[in-house]
Amino acid sequence: MNRLLPFGAILLLLAAIVAGSSLFTVAQTEQVLITQFGQPIRVITAPGLHAKLPFVQTAIPFDRRLLDFDVASEEVILGDQRRLIVDSFTRFRIVDPLRLFQAAGPTEGVIEARLGAVVSGSLRRVLGNESLLDVLSAQRDRIMSRIRTEVNGEMQGFGIAVEDVRIRRADLPEENTEAILSRMQSERERVARQARAEGAEASARIRAGAERERTVLLADARGTAEKLRGEGEQKAIGIYAAAFGKDPTFFTTWRTLEAYREGFGAGTSRLVLSGDADFLRLLRHAPTAQDLGAAQPSSPGSIDIPEVGSTQTR
Repeated sequence: MNRLLPFGAILLLLAAIVAGSSLFTVAQTEQVLITQFGQPIRVITAPGLHAKLPFVQTAIPFDRRLLDFDVASEEVILGDQRRLIVDSFTRFRIVDPLRLFQAAGPTEGVIEARLGAVVSGSLRRVLGNESLLDVLSAQRDRIMSRIRTEVNGEMQGFGIAVEDVRIRRADLPEENTEAILSRMQSERERVARQARAEGAEASARIRAGAERERTVLLADARGTAEKLRGEGEQKAIGIYAAAFGKDPTFFTTWRTLEAYREGFGAGTSRLVLSGDADFLRLLRHAPTAQDLGAAQPSSPGSIDIPEVGSTQTR
């Protein structure tokens, strides 16, 4: 009885080992390829618990989710002979594990190396026919769609479906960057000079227009002033003439007194005349009542002559 216990334990242990080798679980994110002595037998895609021949068959899992693969940065010559350093990435799915196993084996590094070579070759072919302006503009979607189509067509033989290929970053080489920045700076300076010249031209044009308007306004104002001044002088002459015609003797006396005030009022004027000059008549003899007879109140309709104040003569 005691000898049977160790034997039973050995049987249980062997049964557990056999069960562990024959049973395996397929996750929802996996698909499993069963091989027998290195030869593919079947593909299992249904999740759950599955069985295989122990020690004879092998379960190789493959991820069925959308996978990302970063392609190393590389320098590409564009269609316009510009050089561009391109950093891209690829998104793909393993849709046929059997074909992938037959073409590249189960090693992940081999799959990525093959995918990287295909993406790099397609980038060079497609970008080699495009200009830098197209790569950096809205035309990039068309370019990337063409690259994705080429890569997907080549990777179908490996059981891989390429969902998308994108350029993460596109930079110019250092020497090209400096040259382009220099050209951009020169272009900006040219645009700035042109803007300054156009501004100076517009400023000169505005100043010239304002100066022309100012000249016209001043000329019109001077013309109006001269016209008004002429009309005023004409009216004044008419008034003087009417006053003179009313009483010539008084008008002559008043005008002479006005001349004395304007000529001698400042006290600094000197006038050399003979003693019997008619201009000095009122200085030699004071005006008589006959001379000032026009200062009496005038009849209706006559012209009033202002009174003449006393004038000091020297």
